Formats: sequence, C-alpha cells, structure tokens
Amino acid sequence: MRRLLERQQAGELATRHVRAVAETVGVSERTVWRWLEQAKTTGQVEAPVRQGYAVSDEVWALLGEVGGNVAELRRRLAAAGGGASVPSASTLHRVIRRDRRAGRALMVEREPEVAGPRRSDPLSELGLNVVAGQGTSGQVFLREQKHLAQVPVLVPGAQVVHTSAVRSVLRTVAHAAAVGAVVCLYGDAGHGKTVALQYALSQLPHPARVRRVHVGVHPTVPELRRVLADALELGRRLPRGAGEADLMLVNALRQPRVLVLDEAQRLPGPALEFLRGLWDHPDTDTALVLAGAGSERALRRVPALASRVLTWELVPRLRPGEVAAAMAAFHPLWEDVSEDDVVWVDEHVGHGNFRTWAKLTSHLTAEIYGKSRAVVDRRLLERACARLMGPL
Repeated sequence: MRRLLERQQAGELATRHVRAVAETVGVSERTVWRWLEQAKTTGQVEAPVRQGYAVSDEVWALLGEVGGNVAELRRRLAAAGGGASVPSASTLHRVIRRDRRAGRALMVEREPEVAGPRRSDPLSELGLNVVAGQGTSGQVFLREQKHLAQVPVLVPGAQVVHTSAVRSVLRTVAHAAAVGAVVCLYGDAGHGKTVALQYALSQLPHPARVRRVHVGVHPTVPELRRVLADALELGRRLPRGAGEADLMLVNALRQPRVLVLDEAQRLPGPALEFLRGLWDHPDTDTALVLAGAGSERALRRVPALASRVLTWELVPRLRPGEVAAAMAAFHPLWEDVSEDDVVWVDEHVGHGNFRTWAKLTSHLTAEIYGKSRAVVDRRLLERACARLMGPL
C-alpha cells in the first residue's frame, strides 16, 4: 500500500497497478481501492489482515461432482444447511479461480459438452477416462502412455516426470485441440512449461497437425502475419495485400490443428488484436496455445482476446513435499540421495524450480562420471550447488 500511495501522490497511479496488487493478494480491485482510501485517511499503509474464505477439501470435491459449476455448488451448499455461512457467488468464483491458478487440481466427473459437430476426441484417445468406485465420487485418471516426448534435457537418462502440473497441461492441450479453443500456458521461468507443453503435444492423436510459431521481440502485425503464414506453409503463396493475405490465413485456419505460439509475452497489443481478429472468425477451427512466462499479463492487456481464452493454465513450482519423488523419477542419480539432503538443496538452491534441478543434475552427473562407486553426499551436493550460485 505504501508504494501505491506514493504512486498516487506522484500522479503515476494507474488501474493496472491496482489490478496487479489485487491479483497478488487475492482480493478484488474495489478492495484495494478501499484500502488505499483508508491509507490516505488513517496513515496506515499496511493492508488489513484478512482471514477470507477458504474452500475445504470436501467443498472442492463437491465442486468436481457438479462439473465445476460454481452456481450449482453454491445451491448445494445452501441446501445442505449452510445458511448464512455460504459465501456469495462472487466470493466463491474469486477463491476458486485463485486456487486453480495456484495449481489446485479440479477432478470432474465428466467432460463439458461441446456444441457443434463432433469430431475425433483427443481426450478419449489419450486415455483420459472417468472411473467411479462404489460409494465414491468419480475422478479423472491418466493411463500410462507408451511413448514419451522427445524433450530437450541437460543430462542423458532424464525422464519426463508425470507431475500434477504435467498431467494438467496434457488435459488442457487435449481439450483445446478437441474444440479448437484458445488457451494460455503461463508460470515463472524454469517451472517446466516448455517440457510439459512439448510432452502434451507429442501425446495428441495427430501430432503432425501441430504447428509452431516463432516470434521476435515486439513484432509488428506484418511480421506476425508472415511468421503465421510460414508456420501454416503459406509463405511463398501469401499475397502482398493485407486483406487478401488475412483471408488466406483464415482459410488455412479452417483445418482442425494446433498452433503453438511460445514466448507470447513478446507480443505487443496490435499483434494480439490481430490474433483476436483471426480467432474471432466463425470458420476458424484451429486451437491456439499461447505460452510463456508473463504471457497471462500480456493477454490481459487485450480484454477482447483474454475473454476468449478457454483455460488459463498455470505451471507452478514444485511443492516442497513433492520434490524428492519428482527428482527420483526425473533421474536415477537422485534415487539414493537422502530426503534430508534433497530438502536442504531445495531450500538453498532449488526452490521448486525444475530448470535449476536439471542444471544441478547435470553438474552432479559430470562430477561422478567414470567413478564406479561414486556417492552423492552432502559434500558433493554443496560443490555442485556452488557452481550454480557461488559459495553458500
């Protein structure tokens, strides 16, 4: 609040600053504006401590049973005798949206119905089935796949780890491919977005239909039009006139496929508006995956495009409790490392960042290469960690 107040006094405060604070602390923009007025009146610059409403595991399971329908969830809570303790619909929406962005998985009993003609369903072909045990609510599970993605790693022997984030990205990409939707994949650098996305794309029933778009920093609309044409193999046939070129792009986007645009945070407003226009066309049947650290902030600057995003998929950092198991699955080197040592590394260097752990694994592999009885102990871990961040 102190920084917001300083910006307001300097005449530099904008709505985007208030929105960023609201999203960070999980409250509405109106609440932040109220806090700011209170700070001006009372001089208290610290935000009030809010207990807030939290969705329990039982309520979260009930949300899955009703297919993610918040209105139906609230009706059931009220019918169960919640009375005055049932929060408002806006509060439920806000808290559930916050939890999902933080990586809390929602297990639903069935896939949402999709209007329009039916096509081959990538969800069913991937083995994303629904099973219900006797007396229990349904849950979604992932059948083990027979083929893995060829993903870039820093050390031989590493494997794609089926974390909850990877499984969630797999479902999101399959859903988008099935209905030709726009999705946003975001999260801080190094959390595994690219690996999860590449794995999910490799598991699609028709991976040959995937097209990648590579953009530079702040491309102009003509530059974006050109790279889209290259990705869709129209480069040499693209007319010089903008109108005719856009019509050719729309015709190419009639085909069901997946267009992946990585580093979407590089796109300026006009380029995002151009994408919105293409995907607004009723004949567009191509799914669009916009990925990158900060891509969600870039998209929210263009509300017309943000409103068309079917899924905002956050790839969070590894939680402390899942690091040891994830690393043991990632590379055999970690199988014999004590859990205490793994916790120590995560607290000092790893911080749940998959890229950092991959680099550390690469250093350790180099350290023990050619040694028949090498043991990864605390001393070796300290030396490898020092290579990443200097002496501890």
